[in-house]
Amino acid sequence: MNKLRLFIASCLALLVTSLTFAMRAKIEAVFGSPIADGGFGLSKEEVGWAFSPAFWGFTAAMVIGGLIIDVVKTKTIVWAAFVMHLIGAVAMLLANSKESLFLANVFIGLGNGCVEAALNPMIATIYSKEKTKMLNRFHVWFPGGIVIGGLLAFLMVDTLNISWQVYVGVLFIPLLTYGYLFFGQRIPETERVTNGVSYKAMLKATGAPIILLIATTFMFLLANEIFHLPQSWMYLAAIGVLFVASMFEGKLIHKAALIFPIMFFFMLLTAATELVTNQWMNALLGEAGVNPMLILVVITGLMAVGRFFAGGLVHRFNPSGVLLFSAIFSSIGLYLMSIAQGPIMMMLAAIVFAIGICYFWPTMLGFVSEYIPESGALGMSVLGGAGMVSVAMFLPLMGKVMDTQGTQVAMQSIGILPLILIVGFLFLFFKYRNKKPVELSQHND
Repeated sequence: MNKLRLFIASCLALLVTSLTFAMRAKIEAVFGSPIADGGFGLSKEEVGWAFSPAFWGFTAAMVIGGLIIDVVKTKTIVWAAFVMHLIGAVAMLLANSKESLFLANVFIGLGNGCVEAALNPMIATIYSKEKTKMLNRFHVWFPGGIVIGGLLAFLMVDTLNISWQVYVGVLFIPLLTYGYLFFGQRIPETERVTNGVSYKAMLKATGAPIILLIATTFMFLLANEIFHLPQSWMYLAAIGVLFVASMFEGKLIHKAALIFPIMFFFMLLTAATELVTNQWMNALLGEAGVNPMLILVVITGLMAVGRFFAGGLVHRFNPSGVLLFSAIFSSIGLYLMSIAQGPIMMMLAAIVFAIGICYFWPTMLGFVSEYIPESGALGMSVLGGAGMVSVAMFLPLMGKVMDTQGTQVAMQSIGILPLILIVGFLFLFFKYRNKKPVELSQHND
């Protein structure tokens, strides 16, 4: 097993995932521009709808992948990611309406979800003694790819006036490279299988599997506009009701530990705070006096640097302390972005926000992998899937707020989420600040 080759291939696969995020942030302006100006004339709500499969497709692939990865093997999920990415990239090049853009994002979302479903547990397996550190380094390439994508957008589309289709074509470079690097390699079994944890024990470790499945399905239906909630506050209220229900299921029915359901619902809020804001960056900051893609590059560049050096921070403050720190800074950053005047203040606010969201995603996964290792690949996939379906649900909702109430109200609305997280992560910090990670083999003995 060539660990280094597997890790590099994994980083390139995640680079493809992150480039699709940067490209959507750029082509949002193309599809949202009036037809007379060469665009496609879509409203922000329609663009949010067309982008949403990238998130719920991500969720479907992650959750299903987590359930079947130990049956079909990690290698199968890796090649499914490659095929879905290839189809999605071609479809995005050909997109010319909200329906065709929607279809392209279905395949891209499925490919992105397969990447996370296969490679998060693989990295946790091959680097079992330093999971959070290496997961943070792996996830450097999510913001790193957005930096690359944002700079390319500025140079190719904004400066050189190259067509957006050529810009999207850049995807094929890392896509074909990671396919080559994975070809012929031996990919290990997941840590759960290696340590003999049963499938039943893995399900029990999730605490409340029935309610978590209902919650994911509920958000999936909202994301696909199968039904609506009449008021924006009802979305958070519904999440709160499902959270309470998961506590009852975990305690009364399964008599299991409740930490995984708690992390599941925290993930809904951390992912929306980070990814909904970044995905709408072009629309949110279009009148800030500085190119929104450059602000996105600054935010994600800081995230990449922070994640690369996350090992020391996690070692010193524990994952729970890092998450609390992140919630505080992201809340302050969003508020400052909503009131900032002029390019300098907006850039400073964006830096504070970047520091806040930097560690959310990989540290959430690292926490579950270290403190609930018996949840296996399923736990990491369900958590990541929860984050993405949450984004799919909130993305068109935020677009609607921008259409009707403006960008300032939209940023202050999304800013409610990290405020809730501050309270939740305070609880987590005091409970876990002195606890050491669980050794899976020792735990099973």
